[in-house]
Amino acid sequence: MAARFGSMTGLQCARRWSTVRLVAGRDPLVACRRWAGSTADTVYDVVVSGGGLVGTAMACALGHDIHFRDKKILLLEAGPKKVLENLSETYSNRVSSITPGSATLLSSFGAWDHICNMRCKAFRRMQVWDSCSDALIMFNKDNLDVMGYIVENDVIMHALTKQLEAVADRVRVLYRSKAVGYAWPGPFSMADSSPWVHITLGDGSTLQTKLLIGADGRNSGVRQAAGIRNVSWNYDQSAVVATLHLSEATENNVAWQRFLPSGPIALLPLSDTLSSLVWSTSHDHAAELVSMDEEEFVDAINSAFPTRVSARQLPPSIAKVDAESRAFFPLGLGHAAEYVRPRVALIGDAAHRVHPLAGQGVNMGFGDISSLVRHLSTAAFNGKDLGSMSHLTQYETDRQRHNTVLLAATDLLKRLYSTRAIPLVLLRTWGLQATNAVSPLKEQIMAFASK
Repeated sequence: MAARFGSMTGLQCARRWSTVRLVAGRDPLVACRRWAGSTADTVYDVVVSGGGLVGTAMACALGHDIHFRDKKILLLEAGPKKVLENLSETYSNRVSSITPGSATLLSSFGAWDHICNMRCKAFRRMQVWDSCSDALIMFNKDNLDVMGYIVENDVIMHALTKQLEAVADRVRVLYRSKAVGYAWPGPFSMADSSPWVHITLGDGSTLQTKLLIGADGRNSGVRQAAGIRNVSWNYDQSAVVATLHLSEATENNVAWQRFLPSGPIALLPLSDTLSSLVWSTSHDHAAELVSMDEEEFVDAINSAFPTRVSARQLPPSIAKVDAESRAFFPLGLGHAAEYVRPRVALIGDAAHRVHPLAGQGVNMGFGDISSLVRHLSTAAFNGKDLGSMSHLTQYETDRQRHNTVLLAATDLLKRLYSTRAIPLVLLRTWGLQATNAVSPLKEQIMAFASK
Protein backbone atom coordinates (compact mmCIF):
# COMPACT_ATOMS: atom_id res chain seq x y z
CA MET A 1 0.00 0.00 0.00
CA ALA A 2 2.81 2.42 0.91
CA ALA A 3 4.55 1.68 -2.38
CA ARG A 4 1.39 2.35 -4.31
CA PHE A 5 0.75 5.68 -2.62
CA GLY A 6 4.43 6.55 -3.00
CA SER A 7 4.06 6.61 -6.78
CA MET A 8 1.30 9.23 -6.58
CA THR A 9 1.61 13.00 -6.37
CA GLY A 10 0.58 14.71 -3.16
CA LEU A 11 -2.61 15.99 -4.80
CA GLN A 12 -3.50 12.57 -6.21
CA CYS A 13 -2.92 10.99 -2.83
CA ALA A 14 -5.16 13.56 -1.15
CA ARG A 15 -7.90 12.97 -3.69
CA ARG A 16 -7.65 9.20 -3.34
CA TRP A 17 -7.81 9.53 0.44
CA SER A 18 -10.92 11.75 0.16
CA THR A 19 -12.73 9.21 -1.99
CA VAL A 20 -12.28 6.43 0.54
CA ARG A 21 -12.92 8.39 3.71
CA LEU A 22 -15.61 6.78 5.76
CA VAL A 23 -17.73 7.85 8.68
CA ALA A 24 -17.24 11.45 9.76
CA GLY A 25 -15.43 11.58 13.07
CA ARG A 26 -14.09 8.01 12.92
CA ASP A 27 -10.56 6.84 12.24
CA PRO A 28 -10.55 5.70 8.57
CA LEU A 29 -7.94 3.03 9.23
CA VAL A 30 -10.06 1.50 12.00
CA ALA A 31 -13.12 1.53 9.77
CA CYS A 32 -11.17 -0.04 6.90
CA ARG A 33 -9.82 -2.83 9.09
CA ARG A 34 -13.39 -3.49 10.15
CA TRP A 35 -14.56 -3.75 6.55
CA ALA A 36 -11.61 -5.91 5.60
CA GLY A 37 -12.87 -8.49 8.05
CA SER A 38 -16.51 -8.19 7.01
CA THR A 39 -16.90 -10.87 4.39
CA ALA A 40 -20.58 -11.53 5.14
CA ASP A 41 -21.95 -8.11 4.14
CA THR A 42 -25.12 -8.35 2.06
CA VAL A 43 -24.41 -7.32 -1.53
CA TYR A 44 -27.20 -5.48 -3.38
CA ASP A 45 -27.39 -4.76 -7.07
CA VAL A 46 -28.73 -1.27 -6.37
CA VAL A 47 -29.04 0.78 -3.19
CA VAL A 48 -31.18 3.94 -3.32
CA SER A 49 -30.26 6.37 -0.55
CA GLY A 50 -33.23 8.60 0.30
CA GLY A 51 -36.89 7.61 0.49
CA GLY A 52 -38.62 10.83 -0.56
CA LEU A 53 -40.88 11.02 -3.61
CA VAL A 54 -38.02 10.64 -6.10
CA GLY A 55 -36.06 7.97 -4.23
CA THR A 56 -39.15 5.86 -3.57
CA ALA A 57 -40.26 6.21 -7.19
CA MET A 58 -36.80 5.09 -8.30
CA ALA A 59 -36.99 1.95 -6.16
CA CYS A 60 -40.51 1.28 -7.49
CA ALA A 61 -39.47 1.68 -11.11
CA LEU A 62 -36.55 -0.73 -10.71
CA GLY A 63 -38.61 -3.21 -8.71
CA HIS A 64 -41.25 -3.38 -11.42
CA ASP A 65 -38.79 -3.50 -14.33
CA ILE A 66 -38.85 -6.87 -16.09
CA HIS A 67 -35.06 -6.94 -16.47
CA PHE A 68 -34.55 -6.44 -12.72
CA ARG A 69 -36.60 -9.42 -11.58
CA ASP A 70 -33.47 -11.29 -10.51
CA LYS A 71 -31.87 -8.25 -8.86
CA LYS A 72 -31.67 -7.22 -5.22
CA ILE A 73 -32.65 -3.61 -4.51
CA LEU A 74 -32.50 -1.72 -1.22
CA LEU A 75 -34.16 1.58 -0.33
CA LEU A 76 -32.74 3.48 2.66
CA GLU A 77 -35.07 5.99 4.33
CA ALA A 78 -34.04 7.93 7.42
CA GLY A 79 -37.63 8.57 8.52
CA PRO A 80 -40.46 6.23 9.51
CA LYS A 81 -42.79 4.53 7.06
CA LYS A 82 -45.45 6.99 5.92
CA VAL A 83 -48.87 5.40 6.32
CA LEU A 84 -52.03 7.09 5.00
CA GLU A 85 -54.79 4.96 6.49
CA ASN A 86 -57.69 7.21 5.50
CA LEU A 87 -57.78 10.17 3.16
CA SER A 88 -58.54 13.24 5.22
CA GLU A 89 -61.09 15.76 4.00
CA THR A 90 -58.46 18.41 4.66
CA TYR A 91 -55.98 18.75 1.82
CA SER A 92 -52.25 18.92 2.50
CA ASN A 93 -50.46 22.21 1.83
CA ARG A 94 -47.58 20.41 0.06
CA VAL A 95 -48.57 19.58 -3.50
CA SER A 96 -46.80 18.88 -6.79
CA SER A 97 -47.67 19.78 -10.35
CA ILE A 98 -47.39 16.50 -12.24
CA THR A 99 -46.73 16.66 -15.99
CA PRO A 100 -48.14 14.10 -18.44
CA GLY A 101 -44.61 12.70 -18.76
CA SER A 102 -44.38 12.14 -15.00
CA ALA A 103 -47.86 10.59 -14.99
CA THR A 104 -46.67 8.15 -17.66
CA LEU A 105 -43.72 7.14 -15.46
CA LEU A 106 -46.00 6.61 -12.45
CA SER A 107 -48.38 4.61 -14.65
CA SER A 108 -45.56 2.32 -15.79
CA PHE A 109 -45.43 0.68 -12.37
CA GLY A 110 -49.06 1.10 -11.31
CA ALA A 111 -48.81 4.09 -8.95
CA TRP A 112 -50.89 6.45 -11.09
CA ASP A 113 -53.99 4.23 -10.77
CA HIS A 114 -53.77 4.54 -6.98
CA ILE A 115 -53.44 8.32 -7.27
CA CYS A 116 -56.47 8.59 -9.56
CA ASN A 117 -58.49 6.40 -7.17
CA MET A 118 -57.61 8.73 -4.30
CA ARG A 119 -57.62 12.32 -5.57
CA CYS A 120 -55.91 14.60 -8.03
CA LYS A 121 -57.05 17.57 -10.07
CA ALA A 122 -56.32 18.00 -13.76
CA PHE A 123 -55.74 21.45 -15.21
CA ARG A 124 -56.23 22.22 -18.88
CA ARG A 125 -54.95 25.79 -19.12
CA MET A 126 -52.33 28.02 -17.56
CA GLN A 127 -52.63 31.79 -17.54
CA VAL A 128 -49.67 34.01 -16.66
CA TRP A 129 -49.63 37.82 -16.15
CA ASP A 130 -47.04 40.51 -15.62
CA SER A 131 -48.09 42.82 -12.78
CA CYS A 132 -46.25 45.81 -14.28
CA SER A 133 -48.10 45.70 -17.61
CA ASP A 134 -51.17 44.23 -19.30
CA ALA A 135 -49.11 41.48 -20.93
CA LEU A 136 -50.27 37.92 -20.43
CA ILE A 137 -49.83 34.49 -21.94
CA MET A 138 -52.32 31.63 -22.07
CA PHE A 139 -51.06 28.07 -22.38
CA ASN A 140 -53.56 25.49 -23.53
CA LYS A 141 -53.90 22.78 -26.15
CA ASP A 142 -56.28 23.08 -29.09
CA ASN A 143 -58.47 20.22 -27.87
CA LEU A 144 -58.09 21.25 -24.20
CA ASP A 145 -56.23 18.08 -23.34
CA VAL A 146 -54.85 17.85 -19.82
CA MET A 147 -51.73 19.99 -19.31
CA GLY A 148 -50.96 18.52 -15.93
CA TYR A 149 -52.28 17.44 -12.53
CA ILE A 150 -52.08 18.91 -9.05
CA VAL A 151 -51.52 16.12 -6.52
CA GLU A 152 -50.76 16.19 -2.81
CA ASN A 153 -47.32 14.82 -2.00
CA ASP A 154 -48.84 12.55 0.66
CA VAL A 155 -51.09 10.96 -1.96
CA ILE A 156 -48.14 10.34 -4.30
CA MET A 157 -46.13 8.80 -1.48
CA HIS A 158 -49.00 6.53 -0.46
CA ALA A 159 -49.32 5.26 -4.03
CA LEU A 160 -45.58 4.64 -4.27
CA THR A 161 -45.53 2.79 -0.95
CA LYS A 162 -48.38 0.52 -2.12
CA GLN A 163 -46.42 -0.35 -5.26
CA LEU A 164 -43.26 -1.02 -3.27
CA GLU A 165 -45.19 -3.55 -1.21
CA ALA A 166 -46.18 -5.29 -4.45
CA VAL A 167 -42.49 -6.03 -5.19
CA ALA A 168 -41.34 -6.73 -1.63
CA ASP A 169 -39.56 -9.86 -2.88
CA ARG A 170 -37.19 -7.72 -4.95
CA VAL A 171 -37.08 -4.41 -3.09
CA ARG A 172 -36.15 -4.28 0.57
CA VAL A 173 -36.95 -1.05 2.44
CA LEU A 174 -35.10 -0.04 5.60
CA TYR A 175 -36.97 2.72 7.40
CA ARG A 176 -35.29 4.77 10.13
CA SER A 177 -31.98 3.89 8.49
CA LYS A 178 -29.44 6.35 7.18
CA ALA A 179 -26.12 5.87 5.47
CA VAL A 180 -23.40 7.64 7.46
CA GLY A 181 -20.28 6.47 5.65
CA TYR A 182 -19.11 5.26 2.26
CA ALA A 183 -15.99 3.64 0.79
CA TRP A 184 -15.49 3.46 -2.95
CA PRO A 185 -13.78 0.61 -4.79
CA GLY A 186 -10.47 1.22 -6.56
CA PRO A 187 -6.88 0.07 -6.81
CA PHE A 188 -5.89 2.25 -3.85
CA SER A 189 -9.00 1.67 -1.71
CA MET A 190 -8.27 1.00 1.96
CA ALA A 191 -11.45 -1.08 2.18
CA ASP A 192 -11.27 -4.75 1.34
CA SER A 193 -10.68 -6.01 -2.19
CA SER A 194 -14.41 -6.04 -3.06
CA PRO A 195 -15.21 -4.08 -6.24
CA TRP A 196 -18.46 -2.72 -4.79
CA VAL A 197 -19.40 0.40 -2.84
CA HIS A 198 -19.32 -0.15 0.93
CA ILE A 199 -21.96 1.60 3.03
CA THR A 200 -22.04 2.04 6.80
CA LEU A 201 -25.44 2.64 8.41
CA GLY A 202 -26.17 4.62 11.54
CA ASP A 203 -26.48 1.48 13.65
CA GLY A 204 -22.98 0.40 12.66
CA SER A 205 -24.03 -2.33 10.22
CA THR A 206 -22.48 -2.44 6.76
CA LEU A 207 -23.53 -3.54 3.30
CA GLN A 208 -22.27 -3.40 -0.26
CA THR A 209 -23.82 -2.41 -3.58
CA LYS A 210 -22.89 -2.51 -7.25
CA LEU A 211 -24.62 0.84 -7.81
CA LEU A 212 -25.43 3.56 -5.28
CA ILE A 213 -28.15 6.04 -6.27
CA GLY A 214 -28.19 9.28 -4.31
CA ALA A 215 -31.75 10.56 -3.90
CA ASP A 216 -31.06 12.16 -0.54
CA GLY A 217 -32.02 15.76 -1.24
CA ARG A 218 -30.30 19.07 -1.78
CA ASN A 219 -27.82 18.44 1.05
CA SER A 220 -26.98 15.03 -0.39
CA GLY A 221 -24.53 13.01 1.68
CA VAL A 222 -23.88 10.77 -1.33
CA ARG A 223 -22.91 13.76 -3.47
CA GLN A 224 -20.63 15.15 -0.77
CA ALA A 225 -18.96 11.80 -0.02
CA ALA A 226 -18.36 11.21 -3.73
CA GLY A 227 -16.61 14.57 -3.96
CA ILE A 228 -18.99 15.94 -6.59
CA ARG A 229 -18.95 19.72 -6.71
CA ASN A 230 -22.31 21.46 -6.36
CA VAL A 231 -22.96 25.00 -7.63
CA SER A 232 -25.68 26.62 -5.53
CA TRP A 233 -27.00 29.87 -4.19
CA ASN A 234 -29.94 31.00 -2.09
CA TYR A 235 -32.51 33.39 -3.48
CA ASP A 236 -33.74 36.37 -1.50
CA GLN A 237 -37.15 34.70 -1.38
CA SER A 238 -39.27 32.21 0.52
CA ALA A 239 -42.31 30.35 -0.76
CA VAL A 240 -45.57 30.66 1.18
CA VAL A 241 -47.94 27.71 0.78
CA ALA A 242 -51.55 27.30 1.94
CA THR A 243 -54.82 25.55 1.11
CA LEU A 244 -57.50 28.02 -0.01
CA HIS A 245 -61.32 27.85 -0.20
CA LEU A 246 -62.92 29.51 -3.21
CA SER A 247 -65.81 31.95 -2.84
CA GLU A 248 -67.95 29.71 -5.03
CA ALA A 249 -67.65 26.35 -6.74
CA THR A 250 -66.24 26.47 -10.27
CA GLU A 251 -64.86 24.04 -12.80
CA ASN A 252 -61.46 25.22 -11.51
CA ASN A 253 -59.28 23.69 -14.21
CA VAL A 254 -56.87 26.59 -14.78
CA ALA A 255 -53.50 27.18 -13.12
CA TRP A 256 -53.08 30.92 -12.48
CA GLN A 257 -49.79 32.74 -12.03
CA ARG A 258 -48.93 36.42 -11.73
CA PHE A 259 -45.42 37.86 -11.60
CA LEU A 260 -45.26 40.48 -8.86
CA PRO A 261 -42.13 42.58 -8.26
CA SER A 262 -41.52 40.60 -5.05
CA GLY A 263 -41.98 37.24 -6.82
CA PRO A 264 -44.60 35.06 -8.54
CA ILE A 265 -47.91 34.08 -6.92
CA ALA A 266 -49.74 30.98 -8.18
CA LEU A 267 -53.16 29.41 -7.59
CA LEU A 268 -53.24 25.70 -8.41
CA PRO A 269 -56.56 23.83 -8.59
CA LEU A 270 -57.22 21.10 -6.02
CA SER A 271 -60.97 20.61 -6.50
CA ASP A 272 -63.99 22.60 -7.63
CA THR A 273 -63.92 24.45 -4.29
CA LEU A 274 -60.24 24.43 -3.29
CA SER A 275 -56.94 25.75 -4.64
CA SER A 276 -53.36 25.53 -3.45
CA LEU A 277 -51.30 28.70 -3.01
CA VAL A 278 -47.60 29.05 -3.82
CA TRP A 279 -46.45 32.64 -3.29
CA SER A 280 -42.75 33.38 -3.71
CA THR A 281 -41.82 36.63 -2.00
CA SER A 282 -39.23 38.25 0.25
CA HIS A 283 -38.36 36.49 3.50
CA ASP A 284 -39.85 39.31 5.59
CA HIS A 285 -43.06 39.44 3.56
CA ALA A 286 -43.40 35.64 3.74
CA ALA A 287 -43.15 35.74 7.52
CA GLU A 288 -45.68 38.57 7.59
CA LEU A 289 -48.14 36.64 5.37
CA VAL A 290 -47.97 33.57 7.57
CA SER A 291 -48.56 35.60 10.74
CA MET A 292 -51.49 37.68 9.39
CA ASP A 293 -55.00 37.00 10.62
CA GLU A 294 -57.14 35.08 8.14
CA GLU A 295 -59.07 38.04 6.78
CA GLU A 296 -55.91 40.05 6.06
CA PHE A 297 -54.29 37.02 4.41
CA VAL A 298 -57.29 36.38 2.15
CA ASP A 299 -57.43 40.06 1.19
CA ALA A 300 -53.72 40.02 0.33
CA ILE A 301 -54.21 37.07 -2.03
CA ASN A 302 -57.26 38.54 -3.77
CA SER A 303 -55.47 41.88 -4.16
CA ALA A 304 -52.46 40.17 -5.76
CA PHE A 305 -54.53 39.10 -8.77
CA PRO A 306 -56.09 41.49 -11.32
CA THR A 307 -59.81 42.13 -11.35
CA ARG A 308 -59.86 43.31 -14.96
CA VAL A 309 -57.79 41.77 -17.74
CA SER A 310 -58.20 41.34 -21.46
CA ALA A 311 -58.52 37.59 -21.12
CA ARG A 312 -61.25 35.03 -21.41
CA GLN A 313 -61.33 34.23 -17.72
CA LEU A 314 -60.48 35.73 -14.33
CA PRO A 315 -59.01 33.79 -11.41
CA PRO A 316 -61.46 32.66 -8.73
CA SER A 317 -61.99 34.77 -5.64
CA ILE A 318 -60.71 33.36 -2.34
CA ALA A 319 -63.07 33.17 0.66
CA LYS A 320 -60.95 31.61 3.40
CA VAL A 321 -57.82 29.62 4.18
CA ASP A 322 -57.54 26.27 5.93
CA ALA A 323 -56.42 26.69 9.51
CA GLU A 324 -52.81 25.62 10.10
CA SER A 325 -52.16 25.22 6.35
CA ARG A 326 -49.96 28.31 6.03
CA ALA A 327 -46.21 27.71 5.98
CA PHE A 328 -43.12 29.04 4.25
CA PHE A 329 -39.66 27.77 3.26
CA PRO A 330 -36.56 29.37 1.69
CA LEU A 331 -35.82 29.09 -2.04
CA GLY A 332 -32.58 28.54 -3.93
CA LEU A 333 -30.91 27.01 -6.97
CA GLY A 334 -28.41 24.19 -7.11
CA HIS A 335 -26.79 21.98 -9.72
CA ALA A 336 -24.24 19.17 -9.41
CA ALA A 337 -21.27 19.48 -11.76
CA GLU A 338 -21.54 15.73 -12.36
CA TYR A 339 -24.50 13.38 -11.99
CA VAL A 340 -22.40 10.21 -12.01
CA ARG A 341 -19.16 8.69 -10.83
CA PRO A 342 -18.15 5.01 -11.08
CA ARG A 343 -20.90 3.07 -9.23
CA VAL A 344 -22.69 6.29 -8.20
CA ALA A 345 -25.59 8.23 -9.76
CA LEU A 346 -27.48 11.28 -8.47
CA ILE A 347 -31.16 11.96 -9.08
CA GLY A 348 -33.70 14.55 -7.97
CA ASP A 349 -32.69 17.33 -5.59
CA ALA A 350 -29.34 15.64 -5.00
CA ALA A 351 -28.52 16.60 -8.60
CA HIS A 352 -30.50 19.83 -9.01
CA ARG A 353 -32.64 22.33 -7.12
CA VAL A 354 -34.94 24.75 -8.92
CA HIS A 355 -37.20 27.73 -8.16
CA PRO A 356 -40.88 26.63 -7.95
CA LEU A 357 -42.13 29.26 -10.43
CA ALA A 358 -42.16 26.70 -13.26
CA GLY A 359 -43.56 23.87 -11.12
CA GLN A 360 -40.85 21.52 -12.37
CA GLY A 361 -39.04 20.38 -9.21
CA VAL A 362 -40.39 16.85 -8.78
CA ASN A 363 -40.90 16.46 -12.54
CA MET A 364 -37.18 16.93 -13.11
CA GLY A 365 -36.57 14.15 -10.59
CA PHE A 366 -39.10 11.86 -12.27
CA GLY A 367 -37.43 12.64 -15.59
CA ASP A 368 -34.11 11.53 -14.07
CA ILE A 369 -35.76 8.24 -13.09
CA SER A 370 -37.17 7.62 -16.57
CA SER A 371 -33.77 8.13 -18.15
CA LEU A 372 -31.71 6.21 -15.58
CA VAL A 373 -34.09 3.25 -15.48
CA ARG A 374 -34.05 3.05 -19.27
CA HIS A 375 -30.25 2.85 -19.38
CA LEU A 376 -30.01 0.47 -16.41
CA SER A 377 -32.69 -1.81 -17.85
CA THR A 378 -30.76 -2.07 -21.11
CA ALA A 379 -27.56 -2.80 -19.20
CA ALA A 380 -29.28 -5.52 -17.14
CA PHE A 381 -30.78 -7.07 -20.27
CA ASN A 382 -27.32 -7.19 -21.86
CA GLY A 383 -25.72 -8.60 -18.73
CA LYS A 384 -23.53 -5.54 -18.17
CA ASP A 385 -22.19 -4.18 -14.90
CA LEU A 386 -24.84 -1.82 -13.48
CA GLY A 387 -22.19 0.48 -12.00
CA SER A 388 -20.26 0.92 -15.23
CA MET A 389 -19.70 4.44 -16.52
CA SER A 390 -20.55 3.32 -20.06
CA HIS A 391 -24.28 3.67 -19.44
CA LEU A 392 -24.17 6.01 -16.44
CA THR A 393 -22.59 8.72 -18.61
CA GLN A 394 -25.40 8.27 -21.15
CA TYR A 395 -27.88 9.03 -18.37
CA GLU A 396 -25.86 12.07 -17.30
CA THR A 397 -25.76 13.42 -20.86
CA ASP A 398 -29.49 12.93 -21.35
CA ARG A 399 -30.48 14.70 -18.19
CA GLN A 400 -27.95 17.51 -18.09
CA ARG A 401 -29.03 18.59 -21.57
CA HIS A 402 -32.59 18.91 -20.30
CA ASN A 403 -32.04 20.10 -16.74
CA THR A 404 -29.44 22.80 -17.39
CA VAL A 405 -31.73 24.48 -19.92
CA LEU A 406 -34.64 24.41 -17.49
CA LEU A 407 -32.54 25.64 -14.55
CA ALA A 408 -31.09 28.50 -16.58
CA ALA A 409 -34.48 29.53 -17.99
CA THR A 410 -36.11 29.45 -14.55
CA ASP A 411 -33.32 31.48 -12.97
CA LEU A 412 -33.51 34.03 -15.80
CA LEU A 413 -37.28 34.39 -15.38
CA LYS A 414 -36.90 34.83 -11.63
CA ARG A 415 -34.40 37.64 -12.14
CA LEU A 416 -36.19 39.23 -15.08
CA TYR A 417 -39.49 39.49 -13.19
CA SER A 418 -37.92 40.74 -9.95
CA THR A 419 -37.32 44.22 -11.27
CA ARG A 420 -39.28 47.36 -12.06
CA ALA A 421 -36.56 48.74 -14.37
CA ILE A 422 -38.42 50.16 -17.37
CA PRO A 423 -36.19 48.61 -20.09
CA LEU A 424 -36.58 45.15 -18.58
CA VAL A 425 -40.32 45.62 -18.03
CA LEU A 426 -40.66 46.55 -21.71
CA LEU A 427 -38.55 43.57 -22.71
CA ARG A 428 -40.56 41.03 -20.74
CA THR A 429 -43.85 42.63 -21.85
CA TRP A 430 -42.82 42.24 -25.45
CA GLY A 431 -41.64 38.69 -24.76
CA LEU A 432 -44.95 37.62 -23.21
CA GLN A 433 -47.00 39.22 -25.98
CA ALA A 434 -44.83 37.77 -28.73
CA THR A 435 -44.83 34.28 -27.21
CA ASN A 436 -48.60 34.39 -26.74
CA ALA A 437 -49.05 35.35 -30.39
CA VAL A 438 -46.83 32.59 -31.82
CA SER A 439 -48.63 29.28 -31.35
CA PRO A 440 -45.76 27.02 -32.51
CA LEU A 441 -43.45 28.61 -29.92
CA LYS A 442 -45.99 28.09 -27.14
CA GLU A 443 -46.40 24.47 -28.22
CA GLN A 444 -42.63 23.91 -28.06
CA ILE A 445 -42.52 25.40 -24.56
CA MET A 446 -45.41 23.18 -23.42
CA ALA A 447 -43.87 20.09 -25.00
CA PHE A 448 -40.52 20.72 -23.26
CA ALA A 449 -42.14 21.39 -19.89
CA SER A 450 -44.43 18.35 -20.09
CA LYS A 451 -41.61 15.80 -20.33
